Amino acid sequence: MSPVTKYRSIDDTPDPPWRAPGDPELYRAIAALWRTARQLHPWHFPAGVYRHRSIEDMDRQREEWLAQRIRAAKGAR
Repeated sequence: MSPVTKYRSIDDTPDPPWRAPGDPELYRAIAALWRTARQLHPWHFPAGVYRHRSIEDMDRQREEWLAQRIRAAKGAR
């Protein structure tokens, strides 16, 4: 892990590393980013198959699952 560096301005920061398409390091960096995202905010859908009459019904169900996750996360604090 690299040390934390403080900069006075965004202009002082170095450019992020560039990886060419096809570079194996690019794929490792993407995989690491996806792993971090899953750890920070894992997706969870209740088991089963859900059928909906409309896109709006599907969106309501998804919003309800999200609201339940938020309530559970706030209760865990």
